[in-house]
Amino acid sequence: MYLSFFNLTEMPFSLTPNTQFYCALEPHNEALKVLLSALSMSEGFIKVTGEVGTGKTLICRKLINHLEDNYVVVYLPNPYLTPDELRWAVAAELGLELAPEQDQQTLSQSIEKRLLTLSQEGKKVVMIVDEAQCFSWEALEALRLLTNLETEQKKLLQVVLFGQPELDTKLANPQVRQLRQRIGFSYQLRPMTAAEVDYYINHRLRRAGAQSPLFSPRLNHHIARACRGIPRLVNTVCHKALLLAYGEGQTALNKRYIRAAIADTEDCYAPTSMRRWWLFAVLSATVLGVAAIWLWRQVL
Repeated sequence: MYLSFFNLTEMPFSLTPNTQFYCALEPHNEALKVLLSALSMSEGFIKVTGEVGTGKTLICRKLINHLEDNYVVVYLPNPYLTPDELRWAVAAELGLELAPEQDQQTLSQSIEKRLLTLSQEGKKVVMIVDEAQCFSWEALEALRLLTNLETEQKKLLQVVLFGQPELDTKLANPQVRQLRQRIGFSYQLRPMTAAEVDYYINHRLRRAGAQSPLFSPRLNHHIARACRGIPRLVNTVCHKALLLAYGEGQTALNKRYIRAAIADTEDCYAPTSMRRWWLFAVLSATVLGVAAIWLWRQVL
């Protein structure tokens, strides 16, 4: 690829949520602080929502890496589960080895016993769910019932929900109001500002071994506007721009590469096409104006 051409040691704009490239921006740092504080206070449910591509999965993995040894993590990256599958997934994450023919009542009792044992050992169990907006209504209710397990002093299971804005819509439904009322802390991830995008791009390049900036502040501002501050779109545009420059043997990026990358990326705001629409609107207005004048003269 273009690594040696730009003197890089790693792909700087990979879409894989690599915590080594974690950028300590204000929204991501705040989300992480909220999560760690809420977990330390043994809150039952904690929720983080954000638009597609704003970095929820990266924060999710960063949180797991931040948790101390006294935490036992139950990680569910795929919440497309029935209530029975949910309980089996929790049991597997807790290290329980049970016969497949185990009935659901015995399975639930085994989970409760395991949680009590971990609590007596001074362990805290936290379930971290990515893409939580995909939970079915039945699975959400099964999840709530799992969190009913508690001692007189504390919950035996804490839950962190990461999801898109559709999660908020789902939780607003009256049929899950009991779960919604148990959410102690919430955080909504916002897109990056233009200044944050500039820092973000240069941070990832430095992490990838770049000795000097490859994108000028002006280009970064253009990217920020087109990508609306969404990290995943920023990564995609930067990667494509580097590919285009590499294809032409140019180490210096310019606006032409950025525009081409933006035009080739879904969900990006492309100023060039907007200008075309503006030109079309002006021409249409002109034609309509001429037609109106002609009709007016005909009437006279």
